Amino acid sequence: MHKIWKVLASAVAVAVVSAPAVARADGYISPFVGTNFGSNSGNGRTNVGADLGAMGHGVIGVELDFGYAPSFFGSSAPFGSNSVTDFMGNVIIGIPTGGQKGAGVRPYGTIGTGLLRTQINGATSAAASITNNDAGLNAGAGVMGYFSNHLGIRGDVRYFRNLSHSNSVNGFNVDFGAFHFWRASIGIIIRP
Repeated sequence: MHKIWKVLASAVAVAVVSAPAVARADGYISPFVGTNFGSNSGNGRTNVGADLGAMGHGVIGVELDFGYAPSFFGSSAPFGSNSVTDFMGNVIIGIPTGGQKGAGVRPYGTIGTGLLRTQINGATSAAASITNNDAGLNAGAGVMGYFSNHLGIRGDVRYFRNLSHSNSVNGFNVDFGAFHFWRASIGIIIRP
């Protein structure tokens, strides 16, 4: 598990080193609502959250993604109350069409790492409660469309997967875990 945190720390370091290039960037906040799919338990479940980011005047930016999916594993016994939360730091690469100010369109791709938290509180007092805080990754693509300098809409699709570690003959490996899902979302974009 220690190596997973080193991988996450490296990703944060890359984002911090990239920050000066994005310091003069256009910041934004984008609250969203979406749906999960591609997972037997999470299909069709609602996901809400927000993205906070900054795009440079070129094509590269950074973004923090926070998503919350209540009742991800179902809303009745045996799961009781449950949820999945993601908090990811991403690099975003977008191609501006129509300029950085005013109306325009920006298709983009994004990839990043962070935390995937799954929580299940048993339906009865005798049922077990389980909480997992796993390192995770996400990747996706979407499009931002601006109507003016300050307001737009955004739609994207992202894939989320937890990471696990294993000890092999040659040392420590970071592998894909078993937990994964897709999220399709739509939201507004507000830039100052």
